[in-house]
Amino acid sequence: MGYRVAVVGATGNVGRELLNILAQRKFPVDELVPLASSRSVGREVSFGDITKLKTRDLANFDFKGIDIVLSSPGAKVSAEHSPRAAKAGAVVIDNTSHFRLDPDVPLIVPEVNAHAIGGYVRKGIIANPNCSTIQMVVALKPLHDAATIRRVVVSTYQSVSGAGKEGMDELFNQARGVFVSNPLNPRKFTKPIAFNVIPHIDVFMEDGSTKEEWKMMMETKKILDPKIRVTATCVRVPVFVGHSESVNVEFERPLEEAEARAILARAPGIVVLDKREDGGYATPTEATGEDGVFVSRIRNDPTVENGLNFWCVSDNLRKGAALNAIQIAEELVRGAWLKKAA
Repeated sequence: MGYRVAVVGATGNVGRELLNILAQRKFPVDELVPLASSRSVGREVSFGDITKLKTRDLANFDFKGIDIVLSSPGAKVSAEHSPRAAKAGAVVIDNTSHFRLDPDVPLIVPEVNAHAIGGYVRKGIIANPNCSTIQMVVALKPLHDAATIRRVVVSTYQSVSGAGKEGMDELFNQARGVFVSNPLNPRKFTKPIAFNVIPHIDVFMEDGSTKEEWKMMMETKKILDPKIRVTATCVRVPVFVGHSESVNVEFERPLEEAEARAILARAPGIVVLDKREDGGYATPTEATGEDGVFVSRIRNDPTVENGLNFWCVSDNLRKGAALNAIQIAEELVRGAWLKKAA
């Protein structure tokens, strides 16, 4: 016997990836219900070998009898409908920013803090972290266990798919437009993204940081350790899929690069690709379509005491969103947290 699963935002980038991964990992689904906004009702989505399913209207859907909701609409939509689904008895795994810092909602990366998953009983909701946070904490966790992290300085190189289909379309259209001398006309982004980089993701805050940078700081503290100091610079780059990060870490105790490399190679969810030769490192091309967080360029930082640098890359639509959510669902099943609806 399997579970009744609803996917909210089924027609979006992450929603389609959720459907693909549920089928690929053979999650025990008895019934799959794709949900979307009224403008997408009736659109067909694919789920494994099943005949294409038609999306249903989220606004009018009764969640009674649904066991798991995998939710990836906008934050405002989630704020309204995730509590409604939880009240009906479903366990909601929410991929938006709305619930991430709610003290009564666990923020989970299974390789890092699966032990905190039981906190969902307070509101019936589990939050999926920000995509850039997920890949970083997967890499930081085993290093923190080994030598205790004091401070993290991270610069991100985030693909346009993090901004949804509109971001991907804008990069495609602008790249084509460059070669035929069409005006670039940025709409989704503040400046042209084709053949450019933009040091601005989400809104600006009073201290000059952006909300994306703030999210990385606050979410890392909640997931990994509130004592860790984090500073981030988040940059949008002209890549369709795959986020990259340059990470500098300061530890309380010495951790040599060889030991760090061995620790990371043993850690769950990590693929170490670190050869000191041309091409001996991971890029978004290698990460696209893959489940792991790729770690490269591991080396000591001689400018600070107990410092280490590394580069990490991951598919932001998979591990940075859909896969992490489904791994949370798998933890619920494995830990017998789910009670199937009647």
